[in-house]
Parts: sequence; C-alpha cells; structure tokens
Amino acid sequence: MTPAPTPVCTAVVGLQWGDEGKGKIVDRLAAEHHAVVRYNGGANAGHSVVVKGERYALHLIPSGILYPGKLAVIGNGVVVDPDWLLKELDGLSARGVDASGLVLSSRAHVVMPYHKDEDGIREDVLKHAGSQRPVGSGEGQAEIGTTKRGIGPAYAEKVQRATAVRVGDLLRPEALKAKIDLACALKAAMLRDLSGGSHRLDPGAILEHAARAGQRLAPMVRDTTYLLHGLLADGKSILFESANGTLLDVDHGTYPFVTGSSCAVAGIGVGTGVPVQRLSRVVGVMKAYSTRVGSGPLPTELSGAVADRIRTRGREFGTTTGRPRRVGWLDLVAVKYSAMINGATEIAMTLLDVLAGFDELRVCTAYEVDGVRTDRFIPDADLARATPVLESLPGFGEEITACRRLGDLPAPARRYIDFIQAFTGVRVATVSVGPDREQTIDA
Repeated sequence: MTPAPTPVCTAVVGLQWGDEGKGKIVDRLAAEHHAVVRYNGGANAGHSVVVKGERYALHLIPSGILYPGKLAVIGNGVVVDPDWLLKELDGLSARGVDASGLVLSSRAHVVMPYHKDEDGIREDVLKHAGSQRPVGSGEGQAEIGTTKRGIGPAYAEKVQRATAVRVGDLLRPEALKAKIDLACALKAAMLRDLSGGSHRLDPGAILEHAARAGQRLAPMVRDTTYLLHGLLADGKSILFESANGTLLDVDHGTYPFVTGSSCAVAGIGVGTGVPVQRLSRVVGVMKAYSTRVGSGPLPTELSGAVADRIRTRGREFGTTTGRPRRVGWLDLVAVKYSAMINGATEIAMTLLDVLAGFDELRVCTAYEVDGVRTDRFIPDADLARATPVLESLPGFGEEITACRRLGDLPAPARRYIDFIQAFTGVRVATVSVGPDREQTIDA
C-alpha cells in the first residue's frame, strides 16, 4: 500500500496589531491548497481582497472563498455571529461568488445578541471610569477599545461553559431554549445594572431569531475536526488563516489591550483540532509601517502631516469598524518578537508602496524604558512607557505600484527590505506594492 504524500500545510499569521494585509496573502496562497481554514476570532476581523479591481471585505468567511472549488472552513476556535455570517453570504451571492464550499464547525461558539449588548455596555462603563481618573494619576485609559461585536463576552461564555451556545445547538431547539433561558436569567440583572436600568432581554425573541439562523446555516454545519484530518490523510494541503494579529493575542499580545482569542500559530491546534506539527510553512505578514485600531500602546505612533499622509495613502480605516487607524513608523522590535513566537519561516511585507515619496524612513530597533535600553518586546500595557529608538534609512521618491520584480524597485526600497531581513533573521519572500492580486513581488 503506497502511503499518501505528506501534505504541505501553511499558516498565514499577522506579525503586528492586525490589519497587516493577511487577506491578500491568503487569497494568493489559496490556489496552492485544497482548503482554507479560519481558526480564531470572529466578525471583529476584516480581511480585504482585491481581484481585478473589485474589492471584497470578508469578516468571518475565509479569504479562500473567492477561489471556486476550494473548501472554506470556519473552525471551532472562531466565535460566529450568525447574522453577520448570513449577511456576508448574501453579499457574496449577490456579487456572483459561489460560496457552496463553505463549511462551519458544529463546535464553534455563537455570538448571541446579549454578548454584543454586554460588550458595548462594558466599554461605555470602562470609558466613564477612565474619565473619572485624576489628571496626572499615571493611570491609562480603562476601556479596551473593542469593536463591540461581542467577541470577548462570547469567548468568556465559552470558558464559563454552562450557558454557552455552540453552532450545533442552533440545530437542537430544546437544548437551545434551555441555554438561552438560563443565559438571559443570569445576564438580565447584570446588564440592567450596568446600563442604569434601561436594558431588557427577551428570551423568546432571541430563541426564535437564533433558531431561524440555525435553519439557514444547517446545510454547512459539520464536524470540521474529522473533515480536516480526512483531508490530511488523503494528502491534501491546508492553509490556516489567522484573524487579528499576534500583538493582539490574548496571551502574547499587549495585554489587556488585546482580543479574546489566540491569534498566533499556537491557536491552530485548539482552533481546528489539527496539531501545529503538521505545518510546513509559516508566513508572517507585516506592513511596511505600524498601525493599530483602538486602545493600547503603539510606541512609534505618529501624528500630524506624516501620519495623515500614511493613513490616506494606505486607506488606513478599519475594514470592520471604519475607524481611522493609528499609524507609526515600523516597529521591528515588535515584528521580530512576533516572528519568533510564531516560528515564521518567511515574511510577506505589504503596503510598501504607501511609503513612496518620503525622503527619510524611520525604523524602531530598540526601546528605552526608565532610562534602560532593551531590544526585547514588552508584551503588555507597560509598553506604553517605552520610548522607541529609531534608525533613519533613505526614502524613495518613485511610485512602485507597477513593479513586479525585486530588481524593479528603487535601490532605497530594496535596502529597506534588506534591513528588515537582517534585523528579524527571516527572509522577506513576498512584497506587496498595491491591493490587487497582481501587484505582488516574489522576492
């Protein structure tokens, strides 16, 4: 009996605070794999893909859906908002995209309406608490800066267990009713008190709405753990798509200003049931500069005309929230840290074209904290006390969106890439010079 060939499995993971352009890289690699799998996060993620000038914004559905015939799998580690998923499916259908390859894990947890209510109310309460702190107290802002999509409360409910709703429960009316009734009984008083008495929950309406969503989603619900292992046994290759970014990882990011899931490669095992030992390739995606949405430290943050120029050229507004992103010079201390904990085998750098026109580019290569210099990343909120140590590199004036080979790039742009490779110790294998699939250089 001839054994099946060992499949080449790939992970695409963000090396910064999300929004690195992972969607484009996943879309590009999807052609080489039999299935694309999301393993973490929820509708707080936003991956943009541009195909022949047409832009698609995906939040829950894996970016590989744009390739006909590919399996697009939402793994058990994702928290699924049924309304958002159905809206996304309807939007793709209206644009002629075949989404019949979508498979949804029966073990994925469901974002319920009360999770979104709790998320918004908690952020409002935390924001108010932060505003009451005395000026000069040394305390930072209290709110986390979530998207208010219910992601954190859904993950918390998952860990608390008793009232958590999984996708499979949407297909079991009696079990679903029992969980919703209990969840509403437990949460009603909390939400009412936090909202100043204005909030009410209607278990019957929530049940009816969830059951209807379950009926529509039923054809795509499967045990995805066995599905994926079956593909591997047949020698099929799998592409794992991370949501958010490593610096937002609940364990390894700038805690507490992080998301509720494991964004790093380590999240693949718990989020899909496929051990990370099956990976042959880890593509770390980074922007040519730094961005962040919401609260939390960003050591190289810029303001004024330079920030506005980068934000405008890079279309730095959240795919999910529409919020303007905070921008800064490239923080290579952070990128090197993320590459290390993910075991990145290569780097894909995006949005290099945004830096065209600057006479000087600056890069953070160390921090100073309380007068002490360090080349180590500080993976918690203490990073706010760090002052970046910046090195200057020559900029480039030429537009590079038409470049398709490394040799087409101006010399300063190539030196910028070389500097990143030397500092991180990881090869920059891909350079994106525009949003379209074709605007990519294999370095």
